[in-house]
Amino acid sequence: MDLLYDTLFNGLAIGSVLVLAALGLAVVFGLMGVINMAHGELMMLGAYTTFVVQNIFKASLPDALFPIYILVAIPLAFLVSGLVGLLLEKTVIRRLYGRPLETLLATWGVSLILQQFVRSVSSAFALGLVLAVVLGLLAPRITPRVWWQKRWTPLLAVGRWIVAGGLGIALASALGTVRSLDQPWFSARNIDVTAPTWLRGSIELGGVTMPTARLFIIALTALALVAVTWFLQKSAWGIRIRAVTQNRSMSDCLGIPTETVDALTFLIGSGLAGVAGVAVTLLGSVGPNLGGNYIVDCFMVVVLGGVGKLAGTVLAALGIGVLSYIVGSGSLLLVWPTMPAVFNELISFFATTSMAKVLVFAIIVVFLQFRPAGLFPQKGRLVEA
Repeated sequence: MDLLYDTLFNGLAIGSVLVLAALGLAVVFGLMGVINMAHGELMMLGAYTTFVVQNIFKASLPDALFPIYILVAIPLAFLVSGLVGLLLEKTVIRRLYGRPLETLLATWGVSLILQQFVRSVSSAFALGLVLAVVLGLLAPRITPRVWWQKRWTPLLAVGRWIVAGGLGIALASALGTVRSLDQPWFSARNIDVTAPTWLRGSIELGGVTMPTARLFIIALTALALVAVTWFLQKSAWGIRIRAVTQNRSMSDCLGIPTETVDALTFLIGSGLAGVAGVAVTLLGSVGPNLGGNYIVDCFMVVVLGGVGKLAGTVLAALGIGVLSYIVGSGSLLLVWPTMPAVFNELISFFATTSMAKVLVFAIIVVFLQFRPAGLFPQKGRLVEA
């Protein structure tokens, strides 16, 4: 029985990471209908932010402060991933609302760019990128307003990014001649984050060994879930987000700034992906391909739980996490050693991480044949919207 409880706890910890990862996607995809294939790369940015914060604490601050670096990394990861998501919404996605296929292709391209960015970014590259982004965003403010009210304004909008990109590349090339500025920050290899001392132990409860790091992930997930629920249900901007979700045109007529709501929603969803990246670093090494390991699972969680339903997202993520761990780790064979030979052969065949994922996805596909709207289908005006 202790083995069963230990297996369930580990599955719950894995499911909690999936809840955190899917929570941001539930906000963006569920509430806005945007298929963001770069969501996994936003998780990756949160993980690398944690790595950078750890190194800063190691190199520049007293050793006594090192145990709290993870608490500093969480809001910083939210901020970094949120701002990158906000930039993505303002530059790419805002022009593709209502065009899901184009959004999918564009964000997939962004995901590849972010992966390569992490592999090859250097100080020169980063400064050139910052210059290009700043010039591109500020161009309408530093040029005559009348330019942006002409028939050729769309060409000007494209041209500003071409010019800004060219200037950014020129700056990066010039700075690249300095060896210290041309050294890559990371590489294609995975990185390891050292957990603080207070997250390295374990707690024994009823014969079940519970690693402190996994308990921290569960607590972080619960806190994020409570914060998102409160924000959407009780805050003024949360009410505006739900109003725009139900009826965008009516919300616009009532004076709700729909573009601001879109940007805020994307910032929050992207920031939650960054927090999920912090949690992932406590489970093992991470690398540029981190996002690809989670993006499909996240979409399956959102679809299975019911689009736009946070309760469904939680149940679906925990269910998928627990089932994947029980089957993939082979723990079911230990918990039930006397199972019939047919089931034993079947479970043994799927007792790897990749094959367990195949089995879970097959079960989800069968389930959606009978309940295509997920565990918690939308009702009322949300269906009409």
